[in-house]
Amino acid sequence: MTELRDQLRSSFRWIGDRTDPDYRADVTGWWRDARLVQHLGQALAELFDGDGQNIVMGTESRGSLLGVLVARSLGVGFAEVRKDPGRAADSDAWWEVSTAPDYRDTHLRLGLRRSLLQAGDRVLFVDDWIATGAQAEACRALVDMSGAHWIGAAVVVDGLTRADLRRSLRVRSLLHIRELS
Repeated sequence: MTELRDQLRSSFRWIGDRTDPDYRADVTGWWRDARLVQHLGQALAELFDGDGQNIVMGTESRGSLLGVLVARSLGVGFAEVRKDPGRAADSDAWWEVSTAPDYRDTHLRLGLRRSLLQAGDRVLFVDDWIATGAQAEACRALVDMSGAHWIGAAVVVDGLTRADLRRSLRVRSLLHIRELS
């Protein structure tokens, strides 16, 4: 695990100057590193080892990318949450929620096809980064709508400032934002 954490840190960079409004994290180096891609799914799955999840959930795009890696590692299925979902037909049933403001002070509309979660499912949420917790909270609402059970949130980087939200969402991470220079 120490080697993986070191690889994550060395493949990460901040773009811009801290005083720049466009200052942001760049995680694209993670996808370029074959060793990271090979081990990330298993490392995130191990954060909730033994919790009995039978489905992994993630938001497009990076939550979906990582979610599929975690689902493969666990030998379970994946439920993709779409941003601004569009129905293919009237019979295409979705659960939809709006998020609280995210790190850009934007509200997103998230949707999940109703056929992807069932009452009794045990859902592990996966994403690359958690900052405000808005998307994770909205995804938990989707899980609740379905009658499924929220296991927790496995993320690569925890940037939450609210400890109460970290506890209620059961967030576990590979890195904390303080570890990224």
